[in-house]
Amino acid sequence: MSSVRQAAVAGVFYPGEARVLSREVAVLLAAARAQGEGVWSTPKALIVPHAGYVYSGPMAAQAYARLESARHTIRRVVLLGPVHHVPVRGLALPGAAVFATPLGDLRVDQPAVAALATLPQVVVSPAAHAQEHSLEVQLPFLQSVLADFTLVPLAVGDASPEEVAQVLEVLWGGAETLIVISSDLSHFLPYTSANKVDADTVAHILSLHGPLTHNQACGGTPINGLLLAARHHHLQPSLLGLCNSGDTAGDLQRVVGYAAIAFTEVQHVTH
Repeated sequence: MSSVRQAAVAGVFYPGEARVLSREVAVLLAAARAQGEGVWSTPKALIVPHAGYVYSGPMAAQAYARLESARHTIRRVVLLGPVHHVPVRGLALPGAAVFATPLGDLRVDQPAVAALATLPQVVVSPAAHAQEHSLEVQLPFLQSVLADFTLVPLAVGDASPEEVAQVLEVLWGGAETLIVISSDLSHFLPYTSANKVDADTVAHILSLHGPLTHNQACGGTPINGLLLAARHHHLQPSLLGLCNSGDTAGDLQRVVGYAAIAFTEVQHVTH
């Protein structure tokens, strides 16, 4: 078993050459910053899409631009995304020490891996990670907005909301820990239908009301776990943006939906 998980979709979902990739991410982040208003609170958790950058990159950047003020604060990213190729029961760690991208290597957080070892729903599956894009496409954005961090990559298969929430609870941490859920919304509906379905899905997320089905969001399983955890920790969700591939680079007959949603910790005011 290799200790390095090599990039599988570089040059396909995003540029494979470091200089080109770095420039593309910088342009996407700059455009997202230009659309933002006011002072942004650093999120505890994000829901971010995971298509090719030409399709969902602008929406992903809406989420990642919110992290730049925490560039040196966030030191660990707990990244959950759905499996697309290899079925998994539970949540799968990669069995690798490093994730490689064109922008450099990311260390897997070994203390976090050890902390999950006693949970029966957490397994090790290099195969589940080998070709999985849902986690990989997030990494260049994270490498661009954060200074130095370790990664806890979990490919999520068949798991209950409670099982996912339990994993998040073990890894919750403080301001040093960010949770990222990688998920697109509806798949291959006509443009107008997708807009209606996705607006309803987002309304459920913003009310912290699950569970979502995989027809609503391919990452519904990890989202459902986050919704449980968000209720427990009194996180406040906010919609940063919503679109679909028909708005960016796809045809209007079969679109995929994308949302960027931030979850922030409620600041309690004492009198």
